Amino acid sequence: MYSEDEFLMLSGVQHFAFCRRQWALIHVEQQWLENSRTADGMIFHEKAHDEEAIEKRGNILITRGLRVHSFELGLSGQCDVVEFHAAKNGISIHTHDGKWLPYPVEYKSGEPKSDSCDDVQLCAQAMCLEEMLLCEINEGSFFYGRNKRRYKVEFSQILRDKVRQISREMHDYWSKGYTPKVKISKSCNACSLKNICIPKLNKNLSAKNYIEDYLNYAKITE
Repeated sequence: MYSEDEFLMLSGVQHFAFCRRQWALIHVEQQWLENSRTADGMIFHEKAHDEEAIEKRGNILITRGLRVHSFELGLSGQCDVVEFHAAKNGISIHTHDGKWLPYPVEYKSGEPKSDSCDDVQLCAQAMCLEEMLLCEINEGSFFYGRNKRRYKVEFSQILRDKVRQISREMHDYWSKGYTPKVKISKSCNACSLKNICIPKLNKNLSAKNYIEDYLNYAKITE
């Protein structure tokens, strides 16, 4: 169990799953650059994070920007949308009659990914909600802005274990102030931190080698 002072950003789960170095540059070194993808994402999320927008549509209660946390994972953040579906096996909500089951919905401006980077973030939100509300959440959904469709995600034991492993590694890196070395992949081209990370340069050169090469060059040109 972690204390509140040890909480890390829940949104970092997706960063960490995408690229551990990207996560460290953002969350450990506090570096950030915008690109067209991140700008679109921020605009897209502003609509979802209207905390005063609470509405009821039939048997569904919709909340936005709900703040969540988990002492087990040591994470805190906001959910884009949490729907509460009327269900006999649900939980009580003091402002509404009946029983309700939470259903997290994450908004993404792009399109579905072939890996589980997004899935672990949504699962982490569900695990936070489960801990806070003492309930079981089996699935949630993504809404992708590119094609304006929902995609369901089942919170399997494998996915939950992956979230726990990521949270442990995040806390380990954070406590050590550790930034991993570059591992070049196709994802580097779309990364907003490409100009800070400089993947090709960092892969081939160390600071020690760079300084030695510079000193050797200086001696030759004297």
